[in-house]
Amino acid sequence: MLLCFMTQFSKAQELESILLAAREDANKLTAAYINPAMNGLIYGMNSGWYHTAKVHKKLGFDLTIGFNASMVPTKDEIFSFADLNLTSVTSTSSPTSATVAGSGNGATLTVSTDVEYQGNTQNVSTTLEMPSGIKGDLPLSAIPTPALQLNVGLPLKMDAMIRVVPEINTDDVKGKLLGIGLKKEITGIFGPLDKLPLHVSLLAAYTSMDVSYAMDGDIVPGSNQRAEFDLSSFTAQAIASLNFPIINVYGGVGYTGGNSSLKMLGTYNLDYTITGGPFDGQQAIVPVTDPINMDFDTSGFRATLGARFSLGFFKIFGDYTIQEYNTLSAGMAFSFR
Repeated sequence: MLLCFMTQFSKAQELESILLAAREDANKLTAAYINPAMNGLIYGMNSGWYHTAKVHKKLGFDLTIGFNASMVPTKDEIFSFADLNLTSVTSTSSPTSATVAGSGNGATLTVSTDVEYQGNTQNVSTTLEMPSGIKGDLPLSAIPTPALQLNVGLPLKMDAMIRVVPEINTDDVKGKLLGIGLKKEITGIFGPLDKLPLHVSLLAAYTSMDVSYAMDGDIVPGSNQRAEFDLSSFTAQAIASLNFPIINVYGGVGYTGGNSSLKMLGTYNLDYTITGGPFDGQQAIVPVTDPINMDFDTSGFRATLGARFSLGFFKIFGDYTIQEYNTLSAGMAFSFR
């Protein structure tokens, strides 16, 4: 599911068309369009790590299947061209356009730039359409990050946590995800509190994801075209829970952050019309190589509140995290010892 989302906007949203702008402008436009997805994935990857502060007994374990949905703020559903200081875009059909997390069709841009063609610098022009938003196709209109997680009890009142999506390799897409975490219960340092159903722990986790998508060249002809996404996220939290036989109320506060990158690699043959000079009106095919390379960073504080219902070893949980991209997490767990 996660890989499907990561390729949906690269495959269906025609990111290659943005390359018709000058390289610096193409990077700015791509960043403005895709930034909410990168932020949402970081916040989602840092969510759903726990549904109790209580740790397992030694070698006790649980297997958790969870889903995180990061809500994109309304302000991040569109972006303004005026904020990007574009140099090659001479006119737009609208002052704004949808981001990947927005709705509606993208704006049409008129581009005029200088390129190297047949040994000379030529002014060329063309039009391009920004990709449309895919908000309506997203579950809960949010950025999704599912998780499969195993927690194992260790000595010294600790849980080791691991998330894995084994490498998936198809004709078009390959990718993998790995997350590791550690939860340490510290209830005992508060003296008499360890006699209550209250549990307090510290948690730290790190996740990385790599996805590569091979493009078929239908939008812009070329060779060896692919998009590469690399994401890493981290979180550190203090968490607490009230554990009763049927219901468990839990919450936490902490810090979350991460960074990501997008590269569009390969050769892209861009189609322009020459304006002015002896070749005025002629078609110019201009190849560009590895045109997109950008980095994204996000971080901030978070606060979570949730509940878990227990039916023996079977658990159902849900929680809500307040942060820059508020995140809803839900799932089920099979817990032993």
